[in-house]
Amino acid sequence: MGEKDLWQSVLDEIYPEVNTASFHAWFNDLKLIKIQNNKVYIQVPMEIHKRILTQNYYTLIDDAFYKITNHNYEFEFLLKEEIQNEEEEKPQNVDTVDKFVQVVNTPTISVEQEWESNLISDLNFENYIVGDSNRLAKTAGMIVAEQPGKVHNPLFIYGKSGLGKTHLMHAIGNYITKHSNKKVLYTTSEMFKDDYINIINNENKGNNIQVAADFKKKYREVDVLIIDDIQYLVGAEKTQQEFFHTFNALHQANKQIIISSDRSPDDLKLLEERLRSRFMWGLPVDIYPPDFELRCKIIRSKLKNTSIVNKIDENVIEYIANNCQNDVRFLEGAVNRLLAYTAMIVPDKVDLNFAIEALADFVNHNIYTRSSIESIQKAVADYYKITVDDLKGKKRSVNIAYPRQIAMYLSRTLTEENLNRIGLEFGGRDHSTVIHACDKIISDLKKNPALEQQLKEIQNKI
Repeated sequence: MGEKDLWQSVLDEIYPEVNTASFHAWFNDLKLIKIQNNKVYIQVPMEIHKRILTQNYYTLIDDAFYKITNHNYEFEFLLKEEIQNEEEEKPQNVDTVDKFVQVVNTPTISVEQEWESNLISDLNFENYIVGDSNRLAKTAGMIVAEQPGKVHNPLFIYGKSGLGKTHLMHAIGNYITKHSNKKVLYTTSEMFKDDYINIINNENKGNNIQVAADFKKKYREVDVLIIDDIQYLVGAEKTQQEFFHTFNALHQANKQIIISSDRSPDDLKLLEERLRSRFMWGLPVDIYPPDFELRCKIIRSKLKNTSIVNKIDENVIEYIANNCQNDVRFLEGAVNRLLAYTAMIVPDKVDLNFAIEALADFVNHNIYTRSSIESIQKAVADYYKITVDDLKGKKRSVNIAYPRQIAMYLSRTLTEENLNRIGLEFGGRDHSTVIHACDKIISDLKKNPALEQQLKEIQNKI
């Protein structure tokens, strides 16, 4: 039996023993290089494969070889670079060189110009804290990071703002750039839209061809495209068309696509159907708000290596976790506020009373200001005896249009969401509509004291 047939037989033995995702992640891209002196040399794509195969699958590989050959071997896992180094060290041994150069061609980044990935290096898997609410998302992210373009393509990550979607996307990108020479690009839908609009703006300036070529080079000549907040393509029909073509070009070339949104593909009703259907081709995975245990883990992680890590009582951590229930950013803000207050006061111990004093204004203010648009819509609809669907719909009768403007105004003043996000939550309206609504209510408040009382009553409902 030749080495090629032997290796295929080994893989056939291994395949039923592991799940499909694990097989694709750890075995699909392995290559049998040679068998020499009772040792099997196997090429692996990344450093992590050495550790995983040695720790988790060594016995499985050994059993498969023994079953086929009735012989026990040692196994050595080598990277492409290590194989090439051995080739350079032993150029006189032509037979050995020929066997060692059977390697996979890997795309390389041109040395002429440094590639700008837009990744934040501090956001990685090591500091991505995991709990039940995000465990599946991280697992899927690690599989994609280890085998980009092979499984879960596209990877669609969704969940409400502040739950760690962006951190996870940067972690995937940073892992890929660290363990391969693939070109990774992180961008947002707003940046993609701006770049596309730049093409349109240059149509009459004589350099449109070059601008269009630069656009395609930026977004289509990558190995991994990571695009954040895809929901903001709503209403931008031409940009959606361009993204559709970009998506197709990358997917057909087996390039990895990673997308995030604040809602599932099925809930992106205002995006083109052909885009939403493509988002379902791979793996949609959601991230839930962190539970109490995960919130405590995040707080401890943020306190690690700080000046108060040995001063803080456990009930302080629980106090913060109980008062910051839906948003990781709010947790981080509370910890930063506590650290700043501690730096000014320099207490011997950070107990519960100290924490309540330090966070009094912050906790009360942020629970209020971080009210969701959804809760505001419900409070306004209940107050004016209409439905949330009325607020999101197209009806312009006074009994609906004015409450809609009030809801937009409250969303702008009580949350930290931007104008585009608010418009999106009100039926995909333009940001200028939100500005007009806010200006209208601000003007009416100056001359209508009764309106101010109405707003207070609505706020009490939120």
